[in-house]
Amino acid sequence: MPPRFAVFRLAQWAADLWFASLPRRRPSVAALERCRIVAHRGEHDNRLCRENTLAAFAAAADAGAWGIEFDLRWTRDLHPVVIHDPDGARVFGLDIEVAEVEFVELRRRLPEIPSLEEVVEAHGRRLHLMVELKPDRLGRAAEKGERLARIFTALEAGRDFHFLALKLESLEPAGFAGRSACLLVAEVNTARLSREALDGGYGGLCGHYLLISSRLIARHRARGQRLGTGFAASRFCFYREVNRDIDWVFTNRAAKLAALRARLLRR
Repeated sequence: MPPRFAVFRLAQWAADLWFASLPRRRPSVAALERCRIVAHRGEHDNRLCRENTLAAFAAAADAGAWGIEFDLRWTRDLHPVVIHDPDGARVFGLDIEVAEVEFVELRRRLPEIPSLEEVVEAHGRRLHLMVELKPDRLGRAAEKGERLARIFTALEAGRDFHFLALKLESLEPAGFAGRSACLLVAEVNTARLSREALDGGYGGLCGHYLLISSRLIARHRARGQRLGTGFAASRFCFYREVNRDIDWVFTNRAAKLAALRARLLRR
């Protein structure tokens, strides 16, 4: 892991501890109803249930999440599959480069990795699909776009799904969906990606809750854009994001936060 991201991870851990202990005002019913909880890579622990798998997405749906976020990569024969890393080593213990094998071989050796078609068939319209397009060296953006358009043909961009990317160029295959259904995701480059989202007329911006400031929220709201933050893990952090009227709360604790939201709404 690059040093700057190791520092950011440490800062995130410290922030989570701070926000978990800092009391916040309970959100209003209207704010809770507007809030959308998105299960980051599904409801998983990478022990009993692995991230970005059909089991993780089913668990998120059963827990009451509004949507799921997942990562999209391409096999050598341009079959879209759902996995975060370029290989299967970290999650599945098998060092296979996704972009270097054809789908048939990937399915034989790592059967838990779902195809995009399987996820759309299982959860399209049941959950909102937040699809992060990961970079690769395969190129062929036009062909990728045609395949994505066919897979999503029964769904409506923006209403049923959004595309996300860390870099503008990764969104090229998503052109069929329109810019309003495309979101930029900031890591530590929030100011630059905010400008790119605003200047390019995209659907909005996502980033860590530490980096999405109130001033930035107001700037995007004024342009009709929407915002998502990650990764709320505690009750008080969730309260903060709901009170800031964040559109999408991305979280690795979707079941916990969905249950909390349901309790608050019942009251």
